[in-house]
Amino acid sequence: MNRQEKKQQSFLSSVTEFLFLLMVVFFIRTFFFGLYQVPTGSMETTMLVGERFFADKFSYNFRKPYRGEIIAFNGPEFNYSPNPLMRLFQRYVWGPDNWTKRVIGIPGDIVKGTIENGKPVVYLNGEKLQEDYINKYPLIRTWRHSLDEIYKSIENELQQMARKQTLDRLTVDRYVAQRLSQEIASQRSYDPDLPYNEQTFYRIDENCIYCDEDGNPDIRKPGLPLPSNNKKTEPDTTVNNWDGSDVFYVKLGEKQYWCMGDNRLGSHDCRFFGPIKEEDIHGRIIGRIWSIDSDEAWWIVDLIKHPIDFWTRIRWSRFFQIMH
Repeated sequence: MNRQEKKQQSFLSSVTEFLFLLMVVFFIRTFFFGLYQVPTGSMETTMLVGERFFADKFSYNFRKPYRGEIIAFNGPEFNYSPNPLMRLFQRYVWGPDNWTKRVIGIPGDIVKGTIENGKPVVYLNGEKLQEDYINKYPLIRTWRHSLDEIYKSIENELQQMARKQTLDRLTVDRYVAQRLSQEIASQRSYDPDLPYNEQTFYRIDENCIYCDEDGNPDIRKPGLPLPSNNKKTEPDTTVNNWDGSDVFYVKLGEKQYWCMGDNRLGSHDCRFFGPIKEEDIHGRIIGRIWSIDSDEAWWIVDLIKHPIDFWTRIRWSRFFQIMH
């Protein structure tokens, strides 16, 4: 065997080993365990944006999810391909986002949401739930950057646009409104007993706080209900119904689960899209690995961008914890 043939054989051997390793990793990640990052605040303060979690996928091969467990599942609003092979690829390789919520109801349960004394209440099979895990902190809305920075950026963008086209007042107003809407950050849990620069969960810049027309911070207090479209406080119990509010009723069928976020004022969950299918559930969140106040999907990107500030945003007290 000449030198060129040895190189080709070595290359093919390396490729084969790499592909085999990918298959092993894929098999383990699909059927045994998974690693998840929290992209939204729907499970605050149990889970915070920027945290990484370990999930057990193996157990659900032998048993069904229990009430109260925090599960990972495929985004229920994803539009799968009608092609069976593509659908399989989307389900197990590249498709819907991973969501995390808490299981409230399992197959056969009756779950009802009502508003009592101005506060949302959930009944499970006729009994009122005592939900100690629900977020007890108010939510505060912020801008992604200070208003001075935002308007300066918008002004520069409009100047560049004006070099290419004539801008009328209506076009400018629409563009400014659109850009401002893009700069509004999600609502985050906020401890009113602590200064902005000493918050427990997220760093809050006083210059980035979103205020209403009267100049007051946009804060939503815990315990406020998401009102029903028809303004009713009791749901129709003759048929399954939900409308994105805290007033709903559902009798779960076979292989259906009702899940909700712990941050009820900031969670897009079953109240909006209905029960979750068992086939979409793929893991049970069992432990927090680490935590950092960051929206970056890859922590290494954040570290490269902010090599010093990165370390000040790590929540050391929330490392290596079992989830409940």
